[in-house]
Amino acid sequence: MNTKLHAVTDAIGRPINFFMSAGQVSDYTGAAALVSELPKADWLLADRGYDADWFRDALKDKGIKPCIPGRKARETDVKYDKRRHKRRNRIEIMFGRLKDWRRVATRYDRRPKVFLSAVALAATVLFWL
Repeated sequence: MNTKLHAVTDAIGRPINFFMSAGQVSDYTGAAALVSELPKADWLLADRGYDADWFRDALKDKGIKPCIPGRKARETDVKYDKRRHKRRNRIEIMFGRLKDWRRVATRYDRRPKVFLSAVALAATVLFWL
């Protein structure tokens, strides 16, 4: 089974919210699921997979400034703060810390609901450490 885990973290990289989608599904699915549950923030840092005009508009409606580089296939360039975007490594560090949990890293669980509960348990511990 192939799945993709979408996450929202706070400014210091602590996990706040997760959404799991099928592995072959676009990142837009995860963005659509998490946009309504985003906490109050000044900026949202994301990778190229989340570059969509509707997502940028939804963030601006919530008062969040997007810091998302444009896709390579985009016809018009999108301006973003490159220095601020370098802080996106905090979410990669959070995923690395999640994978310290062997059950999460090796995906012992066949059912997505059970796997997501293992991720939630690991994230709860990570939040308080």
